[in-house]
Amino acid sequence: MQAAVDLGLTNTDIIVRQDDTSPLQEFILPTMQHEPMMQLRGAIKETGWAMDDFEWVAVTGGQYRSLPEQSGAVRLVKVNEVDAIGRGGLHLARLERALVVSAGSGTAMVAARGGESQHITGSAVGGGTLQGLGRLILGTADALEIDALASQGDANVVDLTLIEAIGGTVGDLPKDANAVNFGRVARQDITPSPEDTAAGLVRVVAQVIAVISINAARDEQLETIIVIGHLVDLPSICRELDTVAGYYSADIRVPPQPGFGTAVGALLYAECGKD
Repeated sequence: MQAAVDLGLTNTDIIVRQDDTSPLQEFILPTMQHEPMMQLRGAIKETGWAMDDFEWVAVTGGQYRSLPEQSGAVRLVKVNEVDAIGRGGLHLARLERALVVSAGSGTAMVAARGGESQHITGSAVGGGTLQGLGRLILGTADALEIDALASQGDANVVDLTLIEAIGGTVGDLPKDANAVNFGRVARQDITPSPEDTAAGLVRVVAQVIAVISINAARDEQLETIIVIGHLVDLPSICRELDTVAGYYSADIRVPPQPGFGTAVGALLYAECGKD
Protein backbone atom coordinates (compact mmCIF):
# COMPACT_ATOMS: atom_id res chain seq x y z
CA MET A 1 0.00 0.00 0.00
CA GLN A 2 0.97 3.60 -0.57
CA ALA A 3 -0.41 6.84 0.81
CA ALA A 4 -0.16 10.57 0.20
CA VAL A 5 -0.79 13.24 2.82
CA ASP A 6 -1.35 16.96 2.25
CA LEU A 7 -0.74 18.77 5.54
CA GLY A 8 -2.90 21.83 4.93
CA LEU A 9 -3.33 24.74 7.31
CA THR A 10 -7.00 23.91 7.89
CA ASN A 11 -7.46 20.35 6.63
CA THR A 12 -5.22 17.32 6.29
CA ASP A 13 -6.09 15.32 3.17
CA ILE A 14 -5.06 11.69 2.85
CA ILE A 15 -5.14 9.39 -0.17
CA VAL A 16 -4.65 5.64 0.34
CA ARG A 17 -4.00 3.21 -2.50
CA GLN A 18 -4.19 -0.43 -1.52
CA ASP A 19 -3.28 -1.87 -4.94
CA ASP A 20 -3.38 -1.02 -8.64
CA THR A 21 -6.96 -2.24 -9.08
CA SER A 22 -8.63 -0.72 -6.03
CA PRO A 23 -10.07 2.80 -6.09
CA LEU A 24 -8.25 5.46 -4.12
CA GLN A 25 -9.60 5.98 -0.62
CA GLU A 26 -9.88 9.59 0.52
CA PHE A 27 -9.91 11.03 4.03
CA ILE A 28 -10.24 14.63 5.19
CA LEU A 29 -9.34 15.54 8.76
CA PRO A 30 -9.01 18.82 10.64
CA THR A 31 -5.33 19.70 10.87
CA MET A 32 -3.90 19.14 14.33
CA GLN A 33 -1.29 21.71 15.31
CA HIS A 34 1.49 19.35 16.39
CA GLU A 35 5.07 18.97 15.28
CA PRO A 36 5.13 17.51 11.73
CA MET A 37 5.99 13.87 12.51
CA MET A 38 3.34 13.66 15.23
CA GLN A 39 0.88 15.35 12.88
CA LEU A 40 1.64 12.85 10.11
CA ARG A 41 1.40 9.80 12.37
CA GLY A 42 -1.85 11.02 13.88
CA ALA A 43 -3.38 11.61 10.47
CA ILE A 44 -2.41 8.13 9.25
CA LYS A 45 -3.82 6.58 12.42
CA GLU A 46 -7.19 8.22 11.76
CA THR A 47 -7.48 6.26 8.49
CA GLY A 48 -7.53 3.00 10.43
CA TRP A 49 -4.04 2.01 9.31
CA ALA A 50 -0.65 2.42 10.93
CA MET A 51 2.40 4.00 9.34
CA ASP A 52 4.12 0.61 9.12
CA ASP A 53 1.33 -0.70 6.87
CA PHE A 54 2.65 1.35 3.95
CA GLU A 55 5.47 0.82 1.50
CA TRP A 56 5.93 4.60 1.29
CA VAL A 57 4.06 7.75 2.20
CA ALA A 58 4.23 10.88 0.06
CA VAL A 59 3.94 14.10 2.08
CA THR A 60 3.40 17.68 0.98
CA GLY A 61 2.12 20.89 2.53
CA GLY A 62 2.71 22.37 5.95
CA GLN A 63 6.15 21.69 7.42
CA TYR A 64 6.79 18.64 5.26
CA ARG A 65 10.42 19.70 4.63
CA SER A 66 11.32 19.11 8.28
CA LEU A 67 10.24 15.47 8.19
CA PRO A 68 12.87 12.70 8.18
CA GLU A 69 13.50 10.53 5.12
CA GLN A 70 12.23 7.43 6.91
CA SER A 71 9.75 6.47 9.59
CA GLY A 72 10.94 3.08 10.72
CA ALA A 73 10.97 0.94 7.58
CA VAL A 74 8.62 3.29 5.73
CA ARG A 75 10.08 5.72 3.22
CA LEU A 76 8.72 9.27 3.42
CA VAL A 77 8.68 10.93 0.00
CA LYS A 78 8.71 14.70 0.44
CA VAL A 79 6.97 16.37 -2.51
CA ASN A 80 7.24 20.06 -3.30
CA GLU A 81 3.75 21.54 -3.01
CA VAL A 82 3.99 23.31 -6.38
CA ASP A 83 4.70 19.99 -8.11
CA ALA A 84 1.84 18.31 -6.24
CA ILE A 85 -0.62 21.07 -7.17
CA GLY A 86 0.32 21.03 -10.84
CA ARG A 87 0.33 17.26 -11.22
CA GLY A 88 -2.87 16.78 -9.24
CA GLY A 89 -4.83 19.47 -11.05
CA LEU A 90 -3.91 18.19 -14.50
CA HIS A 91 -4.70 14.61 -13.50
CA LEU A 92 -8.14 15.43 -12.10
CA ALA A 93 -9.04 17.55 -15.14
CA ARG A 94 -7.51 15.09 -17.64
CA LEU A 95 -5.48 17.85 -19.27
CA GLU A 96 -1.85 18.23 -20.37
CA ARG A 97 -1.52 21.93 -19.57
CA ALA A 98 -3.42 24.51 -17.54
CA LEU A 99 -3.12 27.10 -14.84
CA VAL A 100 -3.83 25.10 -11.69
CA VAL A 101 -5.21 27.17 -8.85
CA SER A 102 -5.06 25.70 -5.36
CA ALA A 103 -7.79 27.44 -3.38
CA GLY A 104 -7.30 26.42 0.22
CA SER A 105 -6.74 28.64 3.23
CA GLY A 106 -4.83 30.90 0.84
CA THR A 107 -4.50 30.63 -2.92
CA ALA A 108 -1.55 29.46 -5.05
CA MET A 109 -1.44 29.56 -8.85
CA VAL A 110 0.75 27.13 -10.77
CA ALA A 111 1.49 26.95 -14.49
CA ALA A 112 1.42 23.20 -15.18
CA ARG A 113 2.66 21.81 -18.47
CA GLY A 114 3.02 18.04 -18.51
CA GLY A 115 5.50 17.13 -15.79
CA GLU A 116 6.69 20.70 -15.27
CA SER A 117 5.07 23.00 -12.71
CA GLN A 118 5.99 26.58 -11.90
CA HIS A 119 4.55 28.86 -9.23
CA ILE A 120 3.31 32.00 -10.98
CA THR A 121 1.46 34.03 -8.40
CA GLY A 122 -1.18 33.69 -5.72
CA SER A 123 -3.22 35.55 -3.18
CA ALA A 124 -3.53 35.65 0.58
CA VAL A 125 -7.29 35.67 -0.07
CA GLY A 126 -8.77 32.20 0.23
CA GLY A 127 -10.83 29.96 2.46
CA GLY A 128 -9.12 31.30 5.56
CA THR A 129 -10.24 34.79 4.56
CA LEU A 130 -13.82 33.62 4.18
CA GLN A 131 -13.73 31.94 7.59
CA GLY A 132 -11.95 34.80 9.34
CA LEU A 133 -14.27 37.49 8.01
CA GLY A 134 -17.20 35.18 8.67
CA ARG A 135 -16.21 34.96 12.32
CA LEU A 136 -15.80 38.74 12.59
CA ILE A 137 -18.95 39.74 10.75
CA LEU A 138 -21.34 36.79 10.94
CA GLY A 139 -20.23 35.17 14.17
CA THR A 140 -19.29 31.90 12.48
CA ALA A 141 -16.14 30.53 10.90
CA ASP A 142 -17.97 27.42 9.66
CA ALA A 143 -17.47 27.45 5.89
CA LEU A 144 -20.52 25.25 5.28
CA GLU A 145 -22.70 27.57 7.34
CA ILE A 146 -21.40 30.62 5.46
CA ASP A 147 -22.04 28.84 2.16
CA ALA A 148 -25.61 27.98 3.19
CA LEU A 149 -26.30 31.59 4.17
CA ALA A 150 -24.78 32.91 0.94
CA SER A 151 -26.97 30.63 -1.17
CA GLN A 152 -30.02 32.44 0.25
CA GLY A 153 -28.59 35.95 -0.02
CA ASP A 154 -28.06 38.67 -2.62
CA ALA A 155 -24.60 40.26 -2.74
CA ASN A 156 -25.97 43.33 -4.53
CA VAL A 157 -27.68 44.30 -1.30
CA VAL A 158 -24.20 45.14 0.08
CA ASP A 159 -22.33 45.88 -3.17
CA LEU A 160 -22.62 48.79 -5.56
CA THR A 161 -23.26 47.86 -9.18
CA LEU A 162 -21.68 49.45 -12.23
CA ILE A 163 -24.87 51.30 -13.19
CA GLU A 164 -25.00 52.81 -9.72
CA ALA A 165 -21.31 53.66 -9.51
CA ILE A 166 -20.64 55.08 -12.98
CA GLY A 167 -24.03 55.16 -14.69
CA GLY A 168 -23.12 52.61 -17.35
CA THR A 169 -20.98 49.64 -18.27
CA VAL A 170 -17.26 49.03 -18.63
CA GLY A 171 -16.02 46.90 -21.51
CA ASP A 172 -18.12 43.77 -21.77
CA LEU A 173 -19.26 43.82 -18.15
CA PRO A 174 -23.03 44.05 -17.68
CA LYS A 175 -24.49 47.04 -15.89
CA ASP A 176 -25.58 44.93 -12.92
CA ALA A 177 -22.05 43.60 -12.31
CA ASN A 178 -20.72 44.78 -8.99
CA ALA A 179 -18.37 47.75 -9.05
CA VAL A 180 -17.51 48.09 -5.35
CA ASN A 181 -17.58 45.20 -2.92
CA PHE A 182 -19.57 46.28 0.16
CA GLY A 183 -19.78 49.75 -1.37
CA ARG A 184 -23.46 50.14 -0.53
CA VAL A 185 -22.75 49.51 3.14
CA ALA A 186 -20.02 52.16 3.01
CA ARG A 187 -22.43 54.74 1.55
CA GLN A 188 -25.63 53.93 3.35
CA ASP A 189 -26.52 53.25 6.95
CA ILE A 190 -28.07 49.85 6.33
CA THR A 191 -28.05 46.59 8.24
CA PRO A 192 -28.00 43.77 5.71
CA SER A 193 -29.23 40.32 6.60
CA PRO A 194 -26.70 37.58 7.44
CA GLU A 195 -27.63 35.94 4.15
CA ASP A 196 -26.83 39.04 2.07
CA THR A 197 -23.64 39.68 4.04
CA ALA A 198 -22.49 36.10 3.48
CA ALA A 199 -23.21 36.43 -0.24
CA GLY A 200 -21.06 39.56 -0.30
CA LEU A 201 -18.21 37.80 1.50
CA VAL A 202 -18.32 34.87 -0.89
CA ARG A 203 -18.27 37.24 -3.85
CA VAL A 204 -15.21 39.12 -2.55
CA VAL A 205 -13.21 35.94 -2.08
CA ALA A 206 -14.24 34.25 -5.32
CA GLN A 207 -13.80 37.37 -7.45
CA VAL A 208 -10.28 38.04 -6.20
CA ILE A 209 -9.26 34.47 -6.97
CA ALA A 210 -10.97 34.43 -10.37
CA VAL A 211 -9.62 37.75 -11.63
CA ILE A 212 -6.03 37.06 -10.56
CA SER A 213 -6.28 33.57 -12.09
CA ILE A 214 -7.58 34.89 -15.41
CA ASN A 215 -4.80 37.46 -15.66
CA ALA A 216 -2.15 34.89 -14.70
CA ALA A 217 -3.43 32.34 -17.23
CA ARG A 218 -3.43 34.90 -20.03
CA ASP A 219 0.07 36.02 -19.15
CA GLU A 220 1.22 32.38 -19.30
CA GLN A 221 -0.76 31.75 -22.52
CA LEU A 222 -2.72 28.95 -20.86
CA GLU A 223 -6.26 28.53 -22.12
CA THR A 224 -7.73 26.67 -19.15
CA ILE A 225 -7.85 27.35 -15.43
CA ILE A 226 -8.32 24.38 -13.11
CA VAL A 227 -9.35 25.16 -9.53
CA ILE A 228 -8.66 22.61 -6.82
CA GLY A 229 -8.79 22.83 -3.03
CA HIS A 230 -11.57 22.55 -0.49
CA LEU A 231 -12.75 26.12 -1.02
CA VAL A 232 -14.40 24.97 -4.25
CA ASP A 233 -16.30 22.30 -2.35
CA LEU A 234 -18.63 25.24 -1.62
CA PRO A 235 -21.31 25.72 -4.30
CA SER A 236 -21.57 29.46 -3.63
CA ILE A 237 -17.87 29.93 -4.45
CA CYS A 238 -18.23 27.92 -7.66
CA ARG A 239 -21.20 30.02 -8.76
CA GLU A 240 -19.20 33.23 -8.34
CA LEU A 241 -16.23 31.75 -10.22
CA ASP A 242 -18.59 30.86 -13.07
CA THR A 243 -19.99 34.39 -13.08
CA VAL A 244 -16.56 35.99 -13.38
CA ALA A 245 -15.51 33.45 -16.03
CA GLY A 246 -18.56 34.48 -18.03
CA TYR A 247 -17.68 38.17 -17.77
CA TYR A 248 -14.22 37.58 -19.23
CA SER A 249 -14.93 34.60 -21.53
CA ALA A 250 -12.52 32.51 -19.48
CA ASP A 251 -12.43 28.73 -19.16
CA ILE A 252 -12.49 28.04 -15.42
CA ARG A 253 -13.13 24.44 -14.43
CA VAL A 254 -13.59 22.66 -11.10
CA PRO A 255 -12.75 18.94 -11.49
CA PRO A 256 -14.28 16.09 -9.47
CA GLN A 257 -13.04 15.80 -5.87
CA PRO A 258 -11.11 19.09 -6.07
CA GLY A 259 -10.26 19.13 -2.37
CA PHE A 260 -7.95 16.14 -2.80
CA GLY A 261 -6.11 17.49 -5.84
CA THR A 262 -2.84 18.25 -4.06
CA ALA A 263 -2.77 14.88 -2.26
CA VAL A 264 -3.43 13.07 -5.55
CA GLY A 265 -0.62 15.07 -7.15
CA ALA A 266 1.76 14.11 -4.35
CA LEU A 267 0.90 10.43 -4.82
CA LEU A 268 1.49 10.59 -8.57
CA TYR A 269 4.67 12.64 -8.25
CA ALA A 270 6.12 10.25 -5.68
CA GLU A 271 5.36 7.37 -8.01
CA CYS A 272 6.44 8.83 -11.33
CA GLY A 273 8.50 11.96 -10.67
CA LYS A 274 8.42 14.39 -13.61
CA ASP A 275 7.98 11.69 -16.27
